[in-house]
Amino acid sequence: MQVGGSQVNVHSRITGPGSKSGRAERRLGERRRGERRVGESDGAALLRPRQVESLLLNIDASLRVHARHHLFGWTQGMLQSVVKHELMVCALRSTRPTSYQVDCFASPWIDPEKVSEVFRRDAAFVAQLVGQWVESDFRPILYGAGGGVPLARGPFAAELQRLGTDSVIAHGTYDSLGKPVSLFVLAATPGDLGQEDAFRLELVVPFLHLAWMRTQLGGALEERGATSQSVDPLSAREKEILRWIHLGKSNFEIGTILGISPLTVKNHVQKILRKLNVQNRTHAVGRALELRILDV
Repeated sequence: MQVGGSQVNVHSRITGPGSKSGRAERRLGERRRGERRVGESDGAALLRPRQVESLLLNIDASLRVHARHHLFGWTQGMLQSVVKHELMVCALRSTRPTSYQVDCFASPWIDPEKVSEVFRRDAAFVAQLVGQWVESDFRPILYGAGGGVPLARGPFAAELQRLGTDSVIAHGTYDSLGKPVSLFVLAATPGDLGQEDAFRLELVVPFLHLAWMRTQLGGALEERGATSQSVDPLSAREKEILRWIHLGKSNFEIGTILGISPLTVKNHVQKILRKLNVQNRTHAVGRALELRILDV
């Protein structure tokens, strides 16, 4: 067999199933299978130095995603160095078991809205995908490639074939009860996706999920801001004081910086807490960052 680029000859010997050597070999075999399952999928080697660097750069980029256009730029740009794909469908499970909130990010020549709609309507494909993913112990599922799972027939598979992107990897996240939370389906041209891509996708999906969730929060806040003026309830002076609180300054230090008394600062802080409906200064900063009314 081939190990690390070197040829290794393995000589088997006959051992009884109940013998000490037989038990040791079984334990070794189980451990090797487990290690192969966690770290290497059908020959996927450990990440090379450039791949590690690319992964770290992508993790850093994911932390800067706060809006849908940020996510589009990341997934269609830098993320391609980790997993090359032509389109990515993001699906978030809703309160109904078979219902998902769907979004799609794709190359310019693909209509993402059409792909999203077809995916949303193809309940049979989604159900099968989720079932296979759960049965595989929440490991990435590779479709339509050498050694991969055959892609189920249906509207979504037909759309992928029409686009010439029927090489597919699916992976997602799940909660503490083992129920799927989000799914990410990446499609590429035949031959572009393999087991190594599935391994790298498994590493990056947690960050992909969090980045997408931040875009959902940002969208909700934008909608709320369009219908209500209470999203930014703080005055210019209160936001100025909150910035100094975020930097760890005390009331006395803030008063000195702004040329006002510590008591005046305290009164402003109390107003800030009331307006943001929080109990302390730390929560006030967190709430202001969440609402994006604090520039840092």
